[in-house]
Amino acid sequence: MSAAAGDAWLAGVDGCRTGWVAAFVRPTGEESRVRVVPRFADVLAAPEAPAVVAIDMPIGLPDRIGPDGRGPERAIRPLLGARQSSVFSVPPRAAVYADDFAAACAAALAASAPPRRVSKQLFMIAPKIREIDAVLRADPTLVRRVYEVHPELAFWRLNGGRALDQPKKVKGVCHEPGLELRRSLLAAGGFAASVVMSAPPKGGGADDLLDALACAAVARRLHAGTARPFPDPPGRDAHGLPVAIWA
Repeated sequence: MSAAAGDAWLAGVDGCRTGWVAAFVRPTGEESRVRVVPRFADVLAAPEAPAVVAIDMPIGLPDRIGPDGRGPERAIRPLLGARQSSVFSVPPRAAVYADDFAAACAAALAASAPPRRVSKQLFMIAPKIREIDAVLRADPTLVRRVYEVHPELAFWRLNGGRALDQPKKVKGVCHEPGLELRRSLLAAGGFAASVVMSAPPKGGGADDLLDALACAAVARRLHAGTARPFPDPPGRDAHGLPVAIWA
């Protein structure tokens, strides 16, 4: 690796209630910076200028959706065992851009086979999906820098290709054994214990911090050229955006 490549910053990004938790890391070593930013564009424009951004949010929104969602969801669910419920079914583009929940369900029913409504959980994050979609469509060259990832698939990778046997939340509340398991995997994966064990930045939760670091672990694999897309090769939506989850 060249000195310039070694000096690069990478970013793992996870949505939180106040915006985005961004974990900026080097390709190797323990140096990192974690903070909450209000907009996804703030990650790209950060002083660290991350060469790779791995984000836990759908990229690539097909106009129509088949059984079991997009190709990425179908590809990774079987790998995650009991954690596969964390993989939301992404609806068609028109549903993501709908003005309200009823309109989103109607749009999803009209463009899915078999017909399927939008889940409340997915609808709640639709503004964040639109935020990323708008940025990437405005500058298509960013698809060489911004990649869709999923924290549970990232932890699957950190765990040697084995699904985790502990959830990170139970009934919406952080589950400490699950958090401790994820902290141990991140520490074994090269992240500083002081960062892994730290309190989350203001505006983010403990699970958001760990998920952002897991995304950063995939950013390192992407930078090193060892990450794999699910499915392989990735699909493309009507705007040319890739449709794949990387790990």
